[in-house]
Amino acid sequence: MPKVALYDMSGKQVGDIELNDNIFGAEVNKTVLHQVVVNYLANQRQGTQNTKTRAEVRGGGIKPWRQKGTGRARQGSIRSPQWVGGGVALGPKPRSYRYSLNKKVKRLALKSALSSKVLDNELLVLDALSMDAIKTKEFAKILSNLNVDSKALVVLPEKNEVVIKSASNIPGVTTTLVNTLNVYDILNHDKFIVTKDAIAKIEEVYA
Repeated sequence: MPKVALYDMSGKQVGDIELNDNIFGAEVNKTVLHQVVVNYLANQRQGTQNTKTRAEVRGGGIKPWRQKGTGRARQGSIRSPQWVGGGVALGPKPRSYRYSLNKKVKRLALKSALSSKVLDNELLVLDALSMDAIKTKEFAKILSNLNVDSKALVVLPEKNEVVIKSASNIPGVTTTLVNTLNVYDILNHDKFIVTKDAIAKIEEVYA
């Protein structure tokens, strides 16, 4: 079982914590990680881009000149794709980019992402994370105590408005809950900060 240090909010090590080997000690599968990240980004796309075809562009109802005898190429409409101001021949239309992956693939990718954070020494476990009032400066001090000066994902066991709002104005810092944890967010942040209670919940759900 992988063992990591347990810190308090002052940055002092108060002990060690053993992590579940099936979740935090799994083999990192880069192929599955790539599949899940691509799926996540595709599902975020709105798919609202739209171009007008020649049927949708205003005008062009009359033939610009007669078919034969002018010496020019035959034309049927000034709204054909080759004309300036004409319709787009094969442009994008509104569509959904969503597709689904198997639950086993998603679960494997999450375990791989969590294990990669342990292997790269980017996992920080706190014994507790609580604040009395919404203060960005106080939360920034906690990060400074932990020597976090890069993008960080803070995982909470349950919703805590004080902590979430205190962290919301710090660039590069994102807060999330155990039940909304996703592979993209884990890999997109340099540090993975999680409370001891959140670790217990993650192990309970994914073990």
